Amino acid sequence: MIRYIRWCAYFCALLLVALLVNIARVQVWESAAYGANPANKRPAIERYAEPRGDILVDGHPVTGSRDSGQLLRYERTYRNGPLYAPVTGFSSQTYGTSFVERAEDAILSGTDPGLSAFPLWYELARGRPAGGNAATTVRSGMQLAAYAGLAGKRGAVAAVEPATGRILALVSSPSYDPSVLSGTGTRVKEAWSALNADPARPMLNRALRETYPPGSTFKIVTAAAALDAGVVTDVDAPTRTPDPYPLPGTSTLLPNAGAGCEDASMADAVQWSCNTVMAKIGVRVGLRGMVEAARRFGFNGEGLRVPSWVSRSNFDTDMSQDQLALSSIGQFNTTATPLQMAMVAAAVANGGELKYPYLVERTTQDDGSQVRRGDQRSLGRAMNPATAVRLQELMVKVVENGTGRNAAIPGAVVGGKTGTAQHGVGNAGTPYAWFISWARARAEGAALPQVAVAVVVEDASADRGDISGNGAAAPIARAVMEAALAAG
Repeated sequence: MIRYIRWCAYFCALLLVALLVNIARVQVWESAAYGANPANKRPAIERYAEPRGDILVDGHPVTGSRDSGQLLRYERTYRNGPLYAPVTGFSSQTYGTSFVERAEDAILSGTDPGLSAFPLWYELARGRPAGGNAATTVRSGMQLAAYAGLAGKRGAVAAVEPATGRILALVSSPSYDPSVLSGTGTRVKEAWSALNADPARPMLNRALRETYPPGSTFKIVTAAAALDAGVVTDVDAPTRTPDPYPLPGTSTLLPNAGAGCEDASMADAVQWSCNTVMAKIGVRVGLRGMVEAARRFGFNGEGLRVPSWVSRSNFDTDMSQDQLALSSIGQFNTTATPLQMAMVAAAVANGGELKYPYLVERTTQDDGSQVRRGDQRSLGRAMNPATAVRLQELMVKVVENGTGRNAAIPGAVVGGKTGTAQHGVGNAGTPYAWFISWARARAEGAALPQVAVAVVVEDASADRGDISGNGAAAPIARAVMEAALAAG
C-alpha cells in the first residue's frame, strides 16, 4: 500500500514539475507571442487606460486626451490639429502613431524607464507612471505665419535656427486634422480611407518626406564648392560664359530665363540666377568636387532623424559632364527636401558650420522634471568661413537688388536665393517655386542670423510664366522671418 502511495506522490510531483515548466515556457518564451497576438486586448486596454502625455509648443500643449468611456478609454485630441500635424503626427487607437507621437511614444505613453526613479517597481506592480511631455523647438508665431502664407496651396516650409539646429517651423500644406484618426470604429476607418484617397495627399509631410528638384536654390551649393576649391577666386570677374551655354558633349543649348547673363561674373549669376554661368562653374569644379560639396551640406546622407526620419536628398555620384552641368543648377536627378534646403541656408548664415536639425527640445515627467534634453551637435563644416561670408554678401544682393526683392524686411539684413524648378517629361509640369533665405536684425548684438528658411510651392495657381521663387515663395519666407525677428 505504501509503495502505491509513493508512486502516486512521484506522479503528482512530476505533474507539478510539468506544470511549472509549462508556466515558465508561457511566461518566458511564449509571452512575447501571446502579447503580440491580435486577439489579446490587454496591451491595448492598458495602453489607453490613462491619459497620454502632451506635445508642447512654446510651453503650451497642442495635444490632449478625452475620456471616451469605451474599453480603450482615453483618445487623443489636438488643438489646431492641421496647423501642427506635420510636427505632432497622429496617435490613433486604430492606425498607430506617426512623427513626434511615434518618436516619443515611450515618453508620452508612460513606458519610458526615465520617467521613474524606480522603474523596476512599476514592472513588478504591473503599473506605469503618468505619461510625460515632449516640448518641441517650434515657435507658434512662425508656424502660423508659414501655414497662413501657404494658404492651402501644395507646398512646405521649414525654418531652423542656424546656430543651434532647432527647427522653428515645420509646415506641410494641405494639411489634415489628426483628431479624426484618434479613436476606433467606422468613423475613423472612413476618415483614414478618405485621407489616403485624397489626390492632394494631406497626410504627406512635404517638409520632411517629399523631395523636389531644388532648381536655382542649389546654386548656393555650387558657388560654395567653387570658392572652396579655388575654381573661382574673384566673384566679380567675368566667367567667359556664352548665352546660351552648350552642354558639354552635346548639341543641347542651355538658356537663361532673363537677359544679361553672357560672360557674367559668379556674383551676377547668383544675383540674377544665371543658369549658364553656374552650370559651367559646376563642370569646372568637377564631379568629385561637386559630390563632396553636396555631401558636406547633407545631400546623400542616410539616417537623418529630427527625431522623425527624413527622406534622403540626392546628388548623383556618377554622371556625364552634361548631366553634371544640369545637376549643378538643381536639375537632372538632384532632389532635396525643404528641410535640406533650409540647412543649406543655415550653413551659410552660421559661418559655414552645419548644425544637426532637431525638433524636440526636451522630454519631461508629468510634473515637469526633465528626462532628456535635445542634443545640439554639429554635422561638420559645409564650407570655409571666408566662403560663407562671401556667400552671405551675394545672398544679400539677391534680396536688395536681385531676383528676391519680395523677401526684403525693413530694419533687417536678409539674404536669399530664388528658384524655379522645372519637372515632368520635357519640363511640361508646372514649375516648383522655391526660396531659401536667412535674416538677422540690424540692431547691435545681432551678430548671427536668427533664422534660416526654405519654402517650396508645388503647383502654384498662377500662370506658368508668372510662377517664380520671388513671386510665390519669397513672401511666405518673409512672413516667417518677420515672425522670428519679432519673437527675438
